Amino acid sequence: MKDYYKISEVSKLYGIGVDSLRYYEKLGILKPHRDSNRYRLYRLKDMYKLNMIKDLRNLDFSMKQIKEYLQNQSIQTTLELLNQEEDLLNARLLELQSKKALIAQRVCALNKALNAETGVITVKSIPKRLCVQINEHITRDEEMDFVMKKLHRKYEGKIKDLGSQTVGAFLSMEDIQRGISNVYSSVFFVLEEDTVGHDFSLSEGEYLSYYYQGNYEKNGELVQGLLDFAQNQGFQILGTPFELYVIDNRDTAKEKEFLTEIQIRVSAPKSFKKIRYSLPSM
Repeated sequence: MKDYYKISEVSKLYGIGVDSLRYYEKLGILKPHRDSNRYRLYRLKDMYKLNMIKDLRNLDFSMKQIKEYLQNQSIQTTLELLNQEEDLLNARLLELQSKKALIAQRVCALNKALNAETGVITVKSIPKRLCVQINEHITRDEEMDFVMKKLHRKYEGKIKDLGSQTVGAFLSMEDIQRGISNVYSSVFFVLEEDTVGHDFSLSEGEYLSYYYQGNYEKNGELVQGLLDFAQNQGFQILGTPFELYVIDNRDTAKEKEFLTEIQIRVSAPKSFKKIRYSLPSM
């Protein structure tokens, strides 16, 4: 067996890029020998360091930490390092378990959404919901995506990933009254826990609910239809209509698969029976 190996051989054997090996040399972690042609030659007895570097880098140890460890390697420093590794692995396990729970939650939500009944009006009793919000006048779907990201960026790392968020938007009543659909005044996220300080809350109470599929081109007409229904049934309107995006472009590229819920907070008359009503087709 050879005592020295060229940089290309070491790179291939350990799956470490040539540039990385040169970087380790620059840091003083590895000190290859130079032959008469000034080519780098790595000693066999230094190879163990590469195994350690790979393992520690996989655990996100910095090169500074790795260098300090290799320069002061002993039973004591190894025990300290192993304890750090265990802590890091435990933290990763918690992170993975959290991600797994979010995935399971999203799968459950999508399966439930697939069974949602569309095209009918119901009345729901809903508890108080805490929300964070960004006020923007939105007239295009592309703007909605941008504003959603802008709001998420503000709380990134403190709330769930954007793909798992319950996202809603308040419709612009001024535009609806002018017969214009798909225009919004703000976007909001419904928080599971108030970990970031909420901007407003959706009050506990009764809400008219209506699910529809497809794009948002006629949502203004649908909202107006719900408002007319509420007036005819003797409801008192207590809040601005808003949408919740149950299935959108975070889940599918097919607009026909989009599922949106319109909600309007109301006070129902005592005589009202909580049954399903159809909204006239638009």
